[in-house]
Amino acid sequence: MAVLLAVEAGERRWLVPSGPRRAVLALLAARLGLFAAAAAALDLSGESRVLFILVPFAAYFAFGRAVSLGLGGLCLALLIAGLTLRVPGWYAQAAYLSEVLMFGVGLMLAIAMAGIAVGEQASRIRLEAALRDLRESHDQLTAYAAQVAELSAAAERNRLARDILDSLGHHLTAITIPLEKAEAFRDRDHAAADQAIADARSLARQALKDVRGSVGALRGGEPPAPLSAMLGGLVRQADAGEPRVTLTVTGDEAGVGAATRTVLFRAAQEALTNARRHSGARRVCVSVTVDDREARLVVTDDGRGFHPSLREAPAGRAAGDGFSLAGMRERAALAAGTRRSTAGLARGPRSP
Repeated sequence: MAVLLAVEAGERRWLVPSGPRRAVLALLAARLGLFAAAAAALDLSGESRVLFILVPFAAYFAFGRAVSLGLGGLCLALLIAGLTLRVPGWYAQAAYLSEVLMFGVGLMLAIAMAGIAVGEQASRIRLEAALRDLRESHDQLTAYAAQVAELSAAAERNRLARDILDSLGHHLTAITIPLEKAEAFRDRDHAAADQAIADARSLARQALKDVRGSVGALRGGEPPAPLSAMLGGLVRQADAGEPRVTLTVTGDEAGVGAATRTVLFRAAQEALTNARRHSGARRVCVSVTVDDREARLVVTDDGRGFHPSLREAPAGRAAGDGFSLAGMRERAALAAGTRRSTAGLARGPRSP
């Protein structure tokens, strides 16, 4: 019994799938020899033969099902051989036949139980590997989420900067016109000069309102107005003096998304600002056409015009007037649209 306990202790240490094969074989051979000695010399009743069932059971964990079945067959053959040598005609006696039958059933049950245990062990290993993969995936997703949050914040900052730049640029340009008018009429027509100063003051208030609206949009403010209403207010504001501005909206704008609406509005605002600053035009036409595929904005004027290659740097950033044309292109690209600089055309999808 002491030797058997020592073998069991060694088995716990070495009898694993990744353990040394020689040690595993030595332990199995030692167990088989001890069982044979117990059955042949120490146990006169023959009950110790049941210990041989443990041999294929233990072998299953180290060598698999085929080796376990082979050892089970070997143990059964040894039992039959021993009975044949010691008990002539044993196969004619029911007691011995029952013993052999029960031994065979015990071998099959032991091998089946070993298979179940090995399957559960493999499942546990797979589950642990899946949990490790899941933890790694979770860590990666956390890192990706942080990157997305950072990129989203940067994109939002860029959007807000474009909104403020476009809005302020437009209003500051519009304010200079009545101020120049007031300066020109200061000595000749006080009423006209006073009206020009009042117009400039009104434009300054509108600029402040637009900046507050851009900041409020980050906090989830009021839903945006329809595109025609937004452009109508812009045209009324721009039509106070030269150049004269007209607006035409064609099609159903109900399906125009918020992103496309903002792109078209800011493009029109920037185009009107450029027309006032640079074109010397007397008349500007703003036209919006909406259909099932796209929303198109066309701004034309009767001014002197320009060649796009002279106004933009090769990298796409406007060379002559700061960020205006590059800003139009960036906004259109964010809404999956395009911009062409013949007279300032911006085009985007009907929905964002």
